[in-house]
Amino acid sequence: MNVLLDTHALLWFYLDSPQLSPLAKATIEAGENEVWVSPASYWEIAIKMGLGKLNLAVAFDEFVKEAIADYDFEILHIIPEHASEVLRLPMAHKDPFDRMLAAQARIEKMPLVSADAVKDQYGIARIW
Repeated sequence: MNVLLDTHALLWFYLDSPQLSPLAKATIEAGENEVWVSPASYWEIAIKMGLGKLNLAVAFDEFVKEAIADYDFEILHIIPEHASEVLRLPMAHKDPFDRMLAAQARIEKMPLVSADAVKDQYGIARIW
């Protein structure tokens, strides 16, 4: 199964945080699943690091290597269809990163690994 990680799921997995649910962790670690990360997630992380709202023990480039490349996660590039789908989403979230992740999950028909129950309003499958 292909799954898309929400930004917090990516961070919590990388940090081995207890905030990551056991089901989410098992889904990410299951060898038969292909795990995808959106540029929206690592862009959001870079912005938060730059603003001082997120502090990691490593530099951003090292984070990307350790949290994405070292786990062989795939990058789900943002394409025009994803941006177009954002226009059709209900306004459950005003955050552009959350809206893009929901649009990508809808277009690609991937479940989103996310603790955010508000995203259920987007008609996507959510794993938590």
